Amino acid sequence: MILTVVFALAAAFANATHLLTQHVASADLPKRAAGRRVVTYLFRSPLWLLGWAAAGAAFLFQAVALHHGLLSIVQPLLVAELVFTLVLRRYALHQDIAPAAWSSAIFLCVALAVFVTAAEPQGGSATPDSAQWLSCLATFGGIVALCTLLAARGSPMRRAALYATAASIVFAFMATFLKAATQTLTSSGPGQMLTAWPVYGIVACGIGGSILQQAALQSGPLSISQPLFTSVDPAVAIVVSIWIFGERYTNSPVKIIGGVASFVALVIGVIMMSRTAPATINASPHFHETPDDTSHER
Repeated sequence: MILTVVFALAAAFANATHLLTQHVASADLPKRAAGRRVVTYLFRSPLWLLGWAAAGAAFLFQAVALHHGLLSIVQPLLVAELVFTLVLRRYALHQDIAPAAWSSAIFLCVALAVFVTAAEPQGGSATPDSAQWLSCLATFGGIVALCTLLAARGSPMRRAALYATAASIVFAFMATFLKAATQTLTSSGPGQMLTAWPVYGIVACGIGGSILQQAALQSGPLSISQPLFTSVDPAVAIVVSIWIFGERYTNSPVKIIGGVASFVALVIGVIMMSRTAPATINASPHFHETPDDTSHER
């Protein structure tokens, strides 16, 4: 349990690092840069490269956490990415953070701790059968398709919400496939893992989820999509963990009520953080990295 929590939180921190470094590196592009010059500039930016290293680390940390722990624990813990992002924005980017944002972060951490403790997820099967996979994939695949079709028109807020919901479901299944792939890797070796379909499901979900995520970001305000990105993923993961892996929760009515209430509080905390954190990510001048050969373009 402790190993699962440590690696899940490490993945959340690495994801936060990836978000900030990639954003700052992209925002620091020379104004006249375009095409191949953009690619050249980014590949020479230490921040941009650090961001991709952090993304790789996050993937590995999540894989280890999922292998040793339950899907219903790991995915909710990744919500801590929001808190780590706030901390990095204050101490790495030197942004001014409102007291309300810190209060929201503390509220979210408490809700997350209470959920993991009260729900007491346990059990589960490392090898789900084909019927469970098919029924679950068909159900959630249909929901993703419906959200994507409905997001083709409507108000910016509606489109952003639908795309964000679809993206979050896809990313939840990416974690599900990752858990299945790590089980195959440790039990049968890398050769068997590469011949099993979950590893290709990871690739498909990574591509599809990224496309849907970008569509959500481009369709409407971040204040709509960010809470859904962060809350729908663990909610779907909890359903999938029961459906596919047979994970189960406490039988105590009091603890069940506490678990449901704390998850609702977790979602409220996510919304509060999205509303109280700084609207833009602006690094201090000392944080920027500028390749020498393009510094004259600023």
